[in-house]
Amino acid sequence: MSAPLAGGPTASATSRAVETAIRIGLLALLAAWCYQIVAPFLVPIVWGVIIAVAGYPAYLRLRDWLDGREIAAAVVFSLLLLVAILAPAALLSGTLVEGAQGLVEQFQEGSIRVPPPPPGVAEWPLIGGWVEGYWSQAAENLKATLLGIAPQLKAAAQWLLGAAAGAGFGLLQFIFAVAIAGVLLARAEAGKAAGEAIALRLAGERGREFAALAEATVRSVTRGILGVALIQSTLAGLGFLAVGVPAAGLWALIALLLSVVQLGVFPVVIPVLLYVFFTADTLTAVLFLIWSVFVGSIDNVLKPLLLGRGVAVPMAVIFIGAIGGFLSSGIIGLFVGPVVLVLGYKLFLAWLYEAQVPTPEATLAAQEGVPPHGSTGSPPS
Repeated sequence: MSAPLAGGPTASATSRAVETAIRIGLLALLAAWCYQIVAPFLVPIVWGVIIAVAGYPAYLRLRDWLDGREIAAAVVFSLLLLVAILAPAALLSGTLVEGAQGLVEQFQEGSIRVPPPPPGVAEWPLIGGWVEGYWSQAAENLKATLLGIAPQLKAAAQWLLGAAAGAGFGLLQFIFAVAIAGVLLARAEAGKAAGEAIALRLAGERGREFAALAEATVRSVTRGILGVALIQSTLAGLGFLAVGVPAAGLWALIALLLSVVQLGVFPVVIPVLLYVFFTADTLTAVLFLIWSVFVGSIDNVLKPLLLGRGVAVPMAVIFIGAIGGFLSSGIIGLFVGPVVLVLGYKLFLAWLYEAQVPTPEATLAAQEGVPPHGSTGSPPS
């Protein structure tokens, strides 16, 4: 058998394969290069898209009030959102700085006094003896007690400084994201058309359905999870300010983080409540107790109203999304993570059960008693 002639079919196929490989390699290189350029802005862009989708109904009402002026409505929406977020943040951060400075001054002057532990602390299960011992030692000599746990305090201080730096960077990212959301809202119709076109290219005929599912998921999670967390933490922070709790901004921030990951604000409110009962008068402590119970329980009313009309959100998915987002992207990832992971989870379920959803052809075949072509079984119950 003779070898194939140069320039024959085999050589032509090899040439085409080499050209295809080169083109694919160049496209992959271009995609990787584009990603490297966009990567620093990826989280603010995703967050801006989430804000735009979640705030689109409010933007429409605002546009109607402004006689259909889209750009003016987008600018007003962005400014109102910045004021609604930055004003409480500035207030609470100011109290945090003042509280930290006052605490340091009191410690240096030796004017901090820790009250002795109340009766019954030693009887607490598991930790009662340990808590009673440290509490009594701190009441007798606070400085010596703190020196005994200096390494732990140093590690905690380093973590707090890192968290503060991350919060500042996250705040800058959020401001940038709000600007992106304003631009997207000003061109909302074009953006919606582009989103549907991308969904159709990726998912075919069900692209519009997946796009609607993504929209419903984003709005449901942002209202029912992030919105409730912001409301609870802001109300808790205002209560801390009203009773004069030191570093109220820090406790409000921790309450926000715990509320986002679905642990609620009670892990922060209960220790603060104990502090108020030991340091404030009875009337103030009782009023703060009533306020704390109201703030800690308000999510039981708000979540069914804000989350119930959207899509069902598994708690485990939200928790994993919040923690994973925080570990990967800092403070802002704590908010972006649940939205993105819940969206991916719902789209995965829609894709997983797509083949088991009865189509019109399958319904007609079932009525005629003929198994539909390509049927793999009955849909899940």
